[in-house]
Amino acid sequence: MEKLLRIEKDFLGEKEIPSDKYYGIQTLRAKENFNITKTDISLFPNFIKSLAKVKKACALTNYELGDLTDIQKDAIVQACNEIIDGKFHDQFIVDPIQGGAGTSTNMNANEVIANRALEILGKPKSSYDIIHPNNHINMSQSTNDVYPTAIKLTLHELIYKLKDSLRFLRDCFEEKAVEFNGVLKMGRTQLQDAVPMTLGQEFKTFAVMIDHDIFKLREVQTQLKEVNLGATAIGTGINTKAAYQRKVISNLREVTGVDYISAGDLIEATQDTGSFVHISGMLKSVAIKISKICNDLRLLSSGPRAGFNEINLPPMQPGSSIMPGKVNPVMPEVVNQVAFEVIGADVTISMASEGGQLQLNVFEPLIAFKLFNSINMMRRAFYSLGEKCIKGITANEDVCMENILNSVTIVTCLNPIIGYEKCSALAKEALKANKRVYDIILEQELFTKEELDELLKPENMVNNFIKETK
Repeated sequence: MEKLLRIEKDFLGEKEIPSDKYYGIQTLRAKENFNITKTDISLFPNFIKSLAKVKKACALTNYELGDLTDIQKDAIVQACNEIIDGKFHDQFIVDPIQGGAGTSTNMNANEVIANRALEILGKPKSSYDIIHPNNHINMSQSTNDVYPTAIKLTLHELIYKLKDSLRFLRDCFEEKAVEFNGVLKMGRTQLQDAVPMTLGQEFKTFAVMIDHDIFKLREVQTQLKEVNLGATAIGTGINTKAAYQRKVISNLREVTGVDYISAGDLIEATQDTGSFVHISGMLKSVAIKISKICNDLRLLSSGPRAGFNEINLPPMQPGSSIMPGKVNPVMPEVVNQVAFEVIGADVTISMASEGGQLQLNVFEPLIAFKLFNSINMMRRAFYSLGEKCIKGITANEDVCMENILNSVTIVTCLNPIIGYEKCSALAKEALKANKRVYDIILEQELFTKEELDELLKPENMVNNFIKETK
């Protein structure tokens, strides 16, 4: 069966558009021009919804200012609401990475909303004399204020989801901290024996690290509430009425339920991508911390026979195509790789922000793509790490205690009694003779067995923590 087509024109010529499609000629040109990621912006449904929210706020404002009729406004708002509800996302087909500073994405939204609004009115698609993608949907707007505003709306929502995943991961570590509260083990600095601690303390630290970042992400979110909607092309507000800028921000608040504010200087806000750089830096900080935690988990579970073997990670899959019985720490490993991707994305975002020129940064599509991807990957990775790894970790208590008893650094607790020099000599002799410090002290009759047993109780060195968490 032959597919029905409609003809659309622009100043470059004509294009045939499948009649069942809601996008138009500019979207199709972008689809043909930018075949970069082999995906499209429907990969980010929150972003599509954000675009529709911005367009809805603009339509309501233009109606209030007398520039849209009741019929036009109602049809446009209904089309936007349907997109916000998740419909027609398959019509957003342009590549996330594109030239033109996001113009293709903006026009994709304009054309889909226009053609759906026409359909609502019972008119054929492309009847642009009634509702036009530029003249009506894009009225009082430019890509240069719509696009970054939609990015900020999206990031504001995505960071909420990222914080939820971090809270889940934090809670997993806190549960393990309580479970491992009484498990004594050797703490280490520079991969060398240090002083005793509890495994609970170690896992509590992981939870605290994550909690700090949840708080910092909350602070970062406030930066996203300042938008440049109403700035149009470069921040001067060209092609808008005097009351438009104030009213469109008010309508944006009403549409989103978030207290967005207008940037103090719209020219500055249109060209400055510093808030995106700041957010990217915060994502990098989170990624680095979680990756460090994953490094620790892999090290603590290493072996098992020839490594640390202080904890067991839940076995997820066979670990080798050649070595029977081998099980790898695949969940921490995959989270490490997500962290590396986020760290790399931060470099990309930094370069894209620095590459901006004069009154606009044309590389915002790349910035948005990297930020959205980073958050989505991190969120999925954190849920996986908590559910498939942290919750199933068990402790090898005998191994942990044996490591303490075999370590010479336990002599540290005697420093205040017999001095650093004497303790150093005891440690040196223990290493040379391959004996326990405990046995050498008794041989030298520095303390009675009863006195030494009391002094060298590892739990005395972590007693404060145990008391606090009981």
